[in-house]
Amino acid sequence: MQIIVIADADQSTSTLMPTADYTDHAFSLYPRAGMTHTITPDACAVRLAVLTSPRALIVESMTEEERMNESRPPLPPYDLETALQKVQAAEDAWNTRDPHLVSLAYTIDSAWRNRDQFVSGRAAIVEFVTAKWERELDYALRKSLWSFTGNRIAVRFQYECLDASGQWWRSYGNELWEFDDNGLMRRRAASINDVRIDESDRRLFGPRAADDRGSSADIPLR
Repeated sequence: MQIIVIADADQSTSTLMPTADYTDHAFSLYPRAGMTHTITPDACAVRLAVLTSPRALIVESMTEEERMNESRPPLPPYDLETALQKVQAAEDAWNTRDPHLVSLAYTIDSAWRNRDQFVSGRAAIVEFVTAKWERELDYALRKSLWSFTGNRIAVRFQYECLDASGQWWRSYGNELWEFDDNGLMRRRAASINDVRIDESDRRLFGPRAADDRGSSADIPLR
């Protein structure tokens, strides 16, 4: 189980302290800054967080047993059907732009290279994608399976977004994924190039339609 806390990057204005023992752990991931929020995960001491900014910090409180039982089907080794399912699940998760939801597909100690940045662990993943979607507005993503073998999958992807100046971008990328036995991604390497586009050139609008999925769901080279 994880405790999700919103805090300043240096954690100087957040507070954590033990409270009563609750079992209901449903809560909003991103409440307004300045609110006080009780976080109550199972099998952990409950924490009270004073929320001061929209930065996300995960305090890892997962027991060893919970780590061992954590699973993200479909599991390796992958065939064409399950590799396509894995790619579509990743696309769907990233299109929510929910940093916590996205992080759950990765191992606790997942290691990334994203462009020229290196990220390690779920807490850092949440922080990274939170900052990413603060910059990349109206983000919409498409992924396409390139190849697979055993516990590894290679993916092509494109996404479009708007920056703070009003400029639209299309980003072209390739990813290499490696999964553990429980179907969680333990390694991700992504190489990405960005191209300015006019708003009239956009072709990605929200999540993929239901009839645009499966083995025929490809993305153009350009």
